Amino acid sequence: MKVLQPVKAGLNIKYSSILSSEPLTTMESDVRGVIECRNRGLTMEYIIIPIILLLILAIVGFMMRRKHIAIIAKLENEKLQIQHNPINEEISRVKSLNMNGETEEMFERWRNSWDEVIDVHMTKIDSLLFDAEDQINRLRFKKAILIEREIEDYIIKCEEDKNRILDELNELIGSEEKNRIEIEQLKEYYRSARKTLLAHQHSFGIALPALEKKLEVFVEQFEEFDKLTEEGNYLKAREIVIHLNHESQQTFEYINDVPAILTELQVKLPGAVQELRNGQREMEEKSYYLQHLELNETLNQFEEQFVALKKELAALNLVVVKPRVLEINEEIDRLYDLLEKEVIAKNYVDQNCDRLLSSITNVISSTKLISDEATYVQQSYRLHEKDVEIPKIALKQLEALQRRYDLLAMRVKEEKSAYSSLQEELITISDELERIHEEQEHLSNTMKKLRIDENKAREQISNLKKILQDTDRLLNKANIPGIPEEMEVRLDEAAEQIYMVVQSLQEVPLNMGAVHNHLNTATLCVEEVQAKAQELIENVMLIERIIQYGNRHRATNPALNVRLKEAEEAFHQFRYSKALEEAGTAVEEMEPGALKRIQAMVEGSTIKQ
Repeated sequence: MKVLQPVKAGLNIKYSSILSSEPLTTMESDVRGVIECRNRGLTMEYIIIPIILLLILAIVGFMMRRKHIAIIAKLENEKLQIQHNPINEEISRVKSLNMNGETEEMFERWRNSWDEVIDVHMTKIDSLLFDAEDQINRLRFKKAILIEREIEDYIIKCEEDKNRILDELNELIGSEEKNRIEIEQLKEYYRSARKTLLAHQHSFGIALPALEKKLEVFVEQFEEFDKLTEEGNYLKAREIVIHLNHESQQTFEYINDVPAILTELQVKLPGAVQELRNGQREMEEKSYYLQHLELNETLNQFEEQFVALKKELAALNLVVVKPRVLEINEEIDRLYDLLEKEVIAKNYVDQNCDRLLSSITNVISSTKLISDEATYVQQSYRLHEKDVEIPKIALKQLEALQRRYDLLAMRVKEEKSAYSSLQEELITISDELERIHEEQEHLSNTMKKLRIDENKAREQISNLKKILQDTDRLLNKANIPGIPEEMEVRLDEAAEQIYMVVQSLQEVPLNMGAVHNHLNTATLCVEEVQAKAQELIENVMLIERIIQYGNRHRATNPALNVRLKEAEEAFHQFRYSKALEEAGTAVEEMEPGALKRIQAMVEGSTIKQ
């Protein structure tokens, strides 16, 4: 609208000028030129836009046509691959077989199916390809797509027919080859099994008729196989071979397993049962109690099961017979173990029953002695209430164990209890007796240790007194101005701790726990006093050496002289720590490293001493 407005205004000027019949001015001439240029521009715009659209459509159409031509070429190539596939030559391989029955029917069906593919479907595909090309040339792409899909469906159908024919053909030819190889193996297996049955009839016993019947079925199946093969029914013959393979595996398993299982049921297991019965009778004659094992009931059940299992074996029902035979063997082994356990238990009871009575008597006697000893020790030493009660509790427990043993001895004498249960009771009583004995031994050792600990404590007190005396003597003999008040306090405290230990040793009854506590405190205190005294003497020696070293420079170093005087004053006031600090700092400031050298000299002289 904005473009047309000036044009419209120019036209109005033009028409008004004509109507007025007035001569055009210069300005009117310029306006008319502008209008003509704009009109030409609009005309070109209307021409270019359709041309561009036509070009775009042409390009799109060209690309679509090219795409569909490629699709058609691909479909035609797939058709040619199917068409040139040598299916007829493959089908002709069947002619090497017996062209009867099933083989002939399949051959005709394959040939008719492939003829239909070539004569009908390929012709239809050619027609559709032509139609598709025509639609593409006319740029009717939607119709071309529908035709392409129809062609694809035909090609898929033809491909499926081809694959089905080849699969069935290969199955038929493969079946014939497998049948030929496997039937010979089966016949060889049959002959071998037949020889085994004839040569070892006694080994198969009651299962022989069923096995022979199994083998007779093979003969019938072999005849049926030959008949089907002659008639060209190879696939049905294949089913017989597969069935015979399964039957042969099962039959040969029977031939391998039946003799061993029959031997188990007729010889080994009955022999084991009889041996168990004999063993039971002999053990009962020797006063063994075996009723809790229920051997007779179990062995009777085994013999009944042997009869039933033989019937199952005669019917070749090995799925039932084999696992049950294994279970019976395991149960028989368990019964042997139980009888052996009773024999071992009897030996244990015979060897340890009287010995246990002697042990109980000894422990009761020792416990009474320990109880008397505890009463006596209590007069001299303080015992823990729990320790005092140990002998009393133990005597009650021993009385209970004595009653249990008497009952056990009566059961042994009556011979109406299993020795395994008697052994368990005997072991339980022995373990409990051992525990009580260990408790008494521990208490006895604890009481004996009280006297030993008392003597050791008295020895330690003597040693601590001597150490403290030696320390005091060392301080008094040392070349020092005097003993600081702090050291005097430490000496008095150590003496006080020793006195407390001595006092605790004089208590009646003696509390060794308190003695040990006081003794530990006194030991620490004395050791600390000894260490502090040695440190004090070494510090005094170090101060003297430092002052001696500093005296060389006092005349030339006023500041050093002042610091040393302060150190000497503290030294004579027994303030040795202060004196060491002042003197050491003064010498170190004057000559760095001098203090370490002096310390090394003092330590060396101390070691020599």
